[in-house]
Amino acid sequence: AAAAATSQLRIGPLVLDNDYKHPVVTAKEMATLDVLSGGRLELGIGAGWMANDYESSGIAMDPPGVRIDRLEEGLAVIKGLFGPGPFSYEGKHYRISDLDGLPKPVQQPGPPVLIGGGGPRVLALAGREADIVGINPAVRSGRVDAAASRDGMAEVTDRKLAWVRDAAGDRYDDIELNMLMFVINISDDRDETLASMAPFFQTTPEELAMYPHAWFGSVEQIAEDLIARRERWDVSYLVVQGLDTMRSAAPIVARLAGT
Repeated sequence: AAAAATSQLRIGPLVLDNDYKHPVVTAKEMATLDVLSGGRLELGIGAGWMANDYESSGIAMDPPGVRIDRLEEGLAVIKGLFGPGPFSYEGKHYRISDLDGLPKPVQQPGPPVLIGGGGPRVLALAGREADIVGINPAVRSGRVDAAASRDGMAEVTDRKLAWVRDAAGDRYDDIELNMLMFVINISDDRDETLASMAPFFQTTPEELAMYPHAWFGSVEQIAEDLIARRERWDVSYLVVQGLDTMRSAAPIVARLAGT
């Protein structure tokens, strides 16, 4: 519906849990969306992390290593089916025999793939295979908690970028870096906001001011922060969620347009 109502807007899931669908089904659905949108799809896919997703659906939540193994195989199947002609694959989790994935996506060799994560193994996979890499806090408990918020701090983000860079090698400069914003608080009293919210993040106001996944302060202060973060982390793809939040972010987008 979004693609039909627009002519330039890019579309895509942020992100599919690989465990929810067989990659053959995912490949067909995503290629179809790319065709129907005239080549505007971005395929966001991950190994799954939210415990409630699995508990509510009755799907077994395997250990992280198994889920990442399955994601790696699933991604190989999806990319193979995007390519020309029949495709075969023999893995631990998926076996494909001479299947010609149809339709073929408009974008070749396939739509841009977005993989996000917070741990070394999934970020290494993203560095090797993704066109867009999301740098996220690791949610080891399966639920967003204080430990997850701490894992998103600035100095931890530096380490995460190093994992991606090491895995990507020569292709690192071709990767777009993505970050999801968890908190956006636009106000003229930045210091008061930071002081009141720092205990929730179990940190100091000074550390929180540099937190990569939150915006605090006036439009001008936030714009300056985003420019500084781009210089530090090369991040250019920022995600805000919810209609009210998007409306609040609009003056910041306008302020930074063309910079």
